[in-house]
This record gives sequence, structure tokens and C-alpha cells, in this order.
Amino acid sequence: MDEEVLDKAVYLYLKKKGFTQTEQIFQQEQQNKNNKNSTSSISATDVSLSDPDLAKQILAFSQSESIPTLYHDGYSKLRSWTYSSLDLYKHELLRVLYPVFIHCFMDLIAKGHLQEARAFFNTFREDHEMMHSRDLTKLEGVLSPSHLEEMEFAHTLRQSKVNIKICQYSYDLLLQYLHKTQSITMLGIINEHIDFQVSPGQPSSISDDAEAFSLVGSGQDAANLINQKEIHWGLLEDCLEDRLDKAGGLLSDSEKTEGEGKEGELDENKKKSTEGGKQGGPLKKLKKDKVVGGAGKAARGEGEKSTAAPRVKPELTLPTISTDVEHSILEDLRNRVQLNNSTLPSVSFYTFINTHNGLNCSSISHDGSLVAGGFSDSSLKVWDMAKLGRMGSSVLQGENDENTHGSNSGKRSYTLYQGHSGPVYSASFSPFGDFLLSSSSDSTIRLWSTKLNANVVCYKGHNYPVWDVQFSPLGHYFASASHDRTARIWSMDRIQPLRILAGHLSDVDCVQWHMNCNYVATGSSDKTVRLWDVQTGECIRIFIGHRSMILSLAMSPDGRYMASGDEDGTIMMWDVSNGRCVTPLVGHTSCVWSLAFSCEGSLLASGSADSTVKLWDVNTSVKTPKTEDSKSGNTNRLRSLKTLPTKSTPVYALRFSRRNLLFAAGALSTNV
Repeated sequence: MDEEVLDKAVYLYLKKKGFTQTEQIFQQEQQNKNNKNSTSSISATDVSLSDPDLAKQILAFSQSESIPTLYHDGYSKLRSWTYSSLDLYKHELLRVLYPVFIHCFMDLIAKGHLQEARAFFNTFREDHEMMHSRDLTKLEGVLSPSHLEEMEFAHTLRQSKVNIKICQYSYDLLLQYLHKTQSITMLGIINEHIDFQVSPGQPSSISDDAEAFSLVGSGQDAANLINQKEIHWGLLEDCLEDRLDKAGGLLSDSEKTEGEGKEGELDENKKKSTEGGKQGGPLKKLKKDKVVGGAGKAARGEGEKSTAAPRVKPELTLPTISTDVEHSILEDLRNRVQLNNSTLPSVSFYTFINTHNGLNCSSISHDGSLVAGGFSDSSLKVWDMAKLGRMGSSVLQGENDENTHGSNSGKRSYTLYQGHSGPVYSASFSPFGDFLLSSSSDSTIRLWSTKLNANVVCYKGHNYPVWDVQFSPLGHYFASASHDRTARIWSMDRIQPLRILAGHLSDVDCVQWHMNCNYVATGSSDKTVRLWDVQTGECIRIFIGHRSMILSLAMSPDGRYMASGDEDGTIMMWDVSNGRCVTPLVGHTSCVWSLAFSCEGSLLASGSADSTVKLWDVNTSVKTPKTEDSKSGNTNRLRSLKTLPTKSTPVYALRFSRRNLLFAAGALSTNV
């Protein structure tokens, strides 16, 4: 009976895999053996007599092809073994369970065992609810084999390998268990769908778990290869900081005296806040530096980040800045307040009231004079702070305010922009406040003139809702991020995109320009951030480590560092030059919707749905890992300087003005 079972198992396998010639030969050999015409015929049973282990393997393999309970039993045993492991290795071994769980489920679906797959999913899903609830919700919709191909997320999982960091001890333990228990099904899934990054020595600390699990479509090796590409992260040649240095040298004697008088008031405050620091030099030298370099050198603070940054050539043809605008910006730079861990910024918070959950996004102009709100009723509204002050109102009225919708349009406290045919998801002011971009679920981007209060252009290119749009630091060019998994580069004077940036595995949720305009960063629901070369449209960095979708990005003023915030409330600081995470900043309890670096790059502000603004010390956060690389823990890398709670207002937008005043905006919520 055993011989028949073995032969049948081999025959069914050959037939299923389509090995028709081998199947025919095998049948002929079987017939020859049965007829006893030949003594030299070979069958699976002959081999099994000399190697009983092989017979067991063949039977086990044939059973795994047909019996869905093997998946349930195999995973259940692996789960029990993992949870009973030594605490030192448990947190690393637990990382293996999630990818094995989802691939067991999808294998059962692919083989047509739909009821068993559903029972398996419901039995073990609780283990992964906390870390992967969004993914599980998507997988819950997989109900037939065709869904595995049709559903983008499931198809991506099937085609990609999961990267898991694990130490040599944990890796050896896992292999030893799989071979000892002969868990062929589990071993097959792990071999096919998991790519282990084995490190020598002891396990990493639990606090490093955030960087231990990632899904990359092209595999970790390809990501490492991309991250080795050359990148020029410095500031542009002849940037405003350089012009400020030159302008400082050209000031007349009277202007110098005037400048010294203005800066004298600041010097008193500076002396108090920078005792013992690099700026605590002689007052005479400080004044001289301030007149010559303004905010360019003395006001850079610790490390003189922006002045130390290398200068690079622009890859795009950049717009020229008018003399008046340049003088205005230089004046702001001269009067910039130097921020550090002891001198925190003043904050101006704009609160929208009576929006009744209709506000989707907000944007603040560089000088804080204009505030825009994008609403679910397809409207875009812009408030002029100067006019609002004259009207004697200190709040931004929402869509249901009677005063703003009366027959007398003169009573309106805002300018209404109408043109979109779907909810407005993003708005972005140009660097000089004369234009405003908005993106919508109607898959279009619109350019509005704040001088004419009219729609100038409608840009069509995306096929699905556009989640984010951002002007470049010098205007004229802008980038958009969409549900169609692409980001696009545009210029104001062309209605078609200049570049299409494709490569993300899911929605592109946010976009951010590098300070030198040569690169664009995109954050996605696939839990990765990518950096793209604007000139070639090529991906040159993949930042891996987030555990949920990325909702916000910010670039440091010198272009060296990038911060990204996700749905779980985690912020990560990245080194653009090598693609590595410098430090995770943990503190928010909900989505991080907005990030902003101060003008000299010493502070990072983060705004969250938990109704707080947090200020982080960038200098400490960036420098600490360099001295602690040998240590396994990273819980001490961050430094949160201050948490600024609102009464009940989730923070939609943040912006530092050129003089380092922090602007923030959000809608008052009764649900928080």
C-alpha cells in the first residue's frame, strides 16, 4: 500500500507541474514493472527502499500540496516555539511570524482553500493587529485566487521579499527548529518570501525594532545599490546666504552704523542665551560679524551648518528673483533670530473654528501674512492677516459662518477660490506669496494668483486624487504626489509634467523639495521614502525603516538631513548622503501631519493629530549616534526640547518664517 501511495504522489506531482514527458516515462516504467517484463525498471518505491528518509520527504511534500491543515499546524507550532523562546532572542524571532502568517494565508487562497484560509486568518490575526492593522484590513478583502493578482497590495506582497534584520544566533536557532521538526511548508515560505540580513554577535535591542522589518519591491540588495549612487546635497552656488555675505561687504558706513544699532538690542538677549557656546565671543567681534555676515555666519549657530555646506550647480533653469524681493529677503535674513536648545521660537497659531470637519489641509505663506484652507466642499479659502486684524477678528471663520456668506461680500473675512470639483487635499504658497497651488480628488492641480484672486492654470496629468503639492524653494517649479503611485515635476509655464517619478509600491502621500532644487523626496503608503534626481527622474535613495504610511517630510536648510513623520507618530531623521536613519524621534501619540526645520537647522518642529507641537534639538539628535554607534540601544538619541499643547486643535501645518517665527495652523476639534 505504501508503494502505491508513493508512486501516486510522484505521478500527481509530475502531472500538476506539467512535466508531461517525465510523466509518460514514469507511467511506462510502472507498466513494465507490473508486467514483470523488465527487471531493470525503476520506480519511486525502489529508491525509497534504499532511502527511507527520501520516502518520508516525498510523502510530506505531496501532503503539503494538498492538505491545508499543514499550514495551520505548521504556523501554530512555529508560533508556540517563538513565544516560548528565550527573551534575549524572542523579539528577533517574532519578526518572522508576520510575513509567514500573511504568506500562509495567501498560499491557501491561491490553492483554492478559501474557508480554511479565512479560518486561519481569523485565528491568528490578533497577534499582528497592533503593528499591522492597516495591512490586515487590506488582506481581509482577499476572497479568491483572482484577488491576489487584482489587488495591488496582495500582488506586491507575493512578488516581493520581506527584509528582516536578525543576529546569527537567532538565525541558527530558527533553522535548527525548522530542520528538526521537518516543517517543510514553513521552510518553503521562509525561503521564498523572507530575505534575512544576518548580523554577527548578540541580538539588537528591542528599541531597534523600527528598523528591523521592511518591504521593498526590488529587494534589499537593490536598495543598497541605489543608496550608493552619488548625490550632491549642498546648497546652490550664489544662494541667498552667499549674496548676504557679499551684500554685507558692500554696505555704506551709515548703513553699517544703522545695522549695528538694530543688532545691538539682539546682542543683549544673545549673551544670556549663549553663555559658554561658540557664539559667546567678544561683543565687538560679534557685532562685526553680524554686520558683515548678518544671519549668514554669526547667526548660523553651532557648527555653522549652512555656510559649511558644499555648493552645487543647479540642474534646472532657475527663475531670477527681482531686486525688490531679494532685498526684502536679505533684510529678513539680517534680522533673523538665532534659535538653539535654550532659545526657542515664538509661535503664532492660527485656529480654524466652525469647520465641522470640513477642513482637509492648511498652508501658511512664508511671512505668515496669508493663510489658506482647503475644504471638503471643493473650495479653497485664503485669509489675509492684515485685513483680518483691521476687521477686529482674531479667528479664522469656517465654512458655516453666517458673516462670511451674507449677501454683502464686503463682510467676508476671506477670499473664496472655487474651481475644483472634489475635496481639496493640499495647498502650497509660492516662496513670495504671489501664487497658490491646490490639489484635489478631482485629479487636477490648480494655480491661483493671490494678486488677481483668480485661477490661472489647471494642470491635468494624474489619473487619481492628488494628495500633495509643493512649490520648489525658489518657485516656478512644483511637485505633486498622487494615488496613482507616482509623483510628478511641473513648471508653472507648461501644462504637462516635466518628469514622472515612478517606483513606489503604493500611494505617494507627500512630497518635499531639497533646498538646492536638484532633488525631490516622496513619502508613500508603502512605508518608504524615496529621493529622486529631478534632472534624470531616477531614484537615487530609498529610506527604509517606517512601520506605517509616511504623511510628512522636511529638509534641513543645509540639505544634509531629512525628517519624515508617519501615521504612528514616529519621526525619523535621515542622512541624505548615505540613506541611513540617524535617529528616530518618538513622542507623538498620533499621526505626524507636518514637519518644519528652523532656518539655521538647529531645531525641528513637528505637528500632530494628538493636538501638540513638539520642538526637537537637531544638533544633539544628529551628533549623539556618532559617539554611541557601538552601543546597541538608541533610546537616548533623541532630544525633545518642549511640547506645546493646544486646547483641542490637531496641527495641520507648520512653517518657520525667514526670521524664525514659527507659524502653525489647525482646526478646532470637539472630538479630540
